Parts: sequence; C-alpha cells; structure tokens
Amino acid sequence: MKTRLEHIDRPALRRLVLGDIARLKARRLAQIRYLARQLRAHRDLAARLDLVLSIPGIGERAALVLLIRMPELGRVSREEAAALAGLAPFDNDSGQHKGQRRIAGGRARLRRSLFAAALPAAFRWNKALIVLYTRLTAAGKAHNAALIACARKLLIYANTVIQRGTPWREQASAT
Repeated sequence: MKTRLEHIDRPALRRLVLGDIARLKARRLAQIRYLARQLRAHRDLAARLDLVLSIPGIGERAALVLLIRMPELGRVSREEAAALAGLAPFDNDSGQHKGQRRIAGGRARLRRSLFAAALPAAFRWNKALIVLYTRLTAAGKAHNAALIACARKLLIYANTVIQRGTPWREQASAT
C-alpha cells in the first residue's frame, strides 16, 4: 500500500489509500492484542511471554511470534533452536573446497521476525547485541551477517530465559 501511495497524485485517492493503511495498522494491532490476551489466559504461556519480554530488544510482537511459531522453545538446545528457526550456519564444503557458510531451511516467518527484532536491538536496545554487532563488523563481517548473528543470539537468549525460568539480567561489564 505504501508503495502504491508514492505514485498517487490525486488528493482524494491519497486519502483513500491512507485510510486503508490506517485501517490495516489498527487491525494488525488488534490482532496482536488479541493473541496476547489469549496467551495470557494460560498461566504457563503468560509466564513464558513475560520471560521473553524481559529481554531488551524483543517487543510484544516478536515475543508472540517466538512463542507461537516455536512452541518447543526452552526445551531444545541452542543449536537445535537456531536450526529450527533457520538461523544456523550451514557449510557448503566438498572435498578440499571450503564454501561460504549460509543460513537455510527452518521456519521462515520466525526467522524474519527475529531478523526484524535484531535490527533495533543491535543498534539501540540490547547492550550485549550492540557489543556483538560492533565486534563482528569491526572484524570485517558484512552488515547482514552480523545482524543474522544478532538474531540468532536473540533466539538463544529467549531459549535460555525460558529454560532457566528467570528473567533477563544485564551482565556486569568487565571494565
């Protein structure tokens, strides 16, 4: 819709498209609130939601996606969680050839949500991810590769807080 809006010059049509955009945003927000209410109706799911929401950089939308799209979260290892989400690096090796590592497979919608959550988390909200992103880019990793690593870390953090049953805590810096 927003792309279509760029090409509309007539004010009446612009108002119509803007109204559609506002309606769709309100509908999406209502659906997110509905899903959160449904999850909070179950004590165990509400506790898991609160644990995931304690991680800086994971908002309500990403937390809902994590819990709905990955119900085994907290019961699998960090490697299994990354592979299920499609964030585990797979090699492309054959004999003496060492190929480039790539992510593949997994649950695409979960992966996209984690990637979208990792972007602001790695620049603003999560101190551990800010340090990780800075370290990886300083070492010469591409922006997308560093963000994928941050998305994987977010998933690992969510898996860990649910496994332990304790909310996220910032680690004291060693400086």
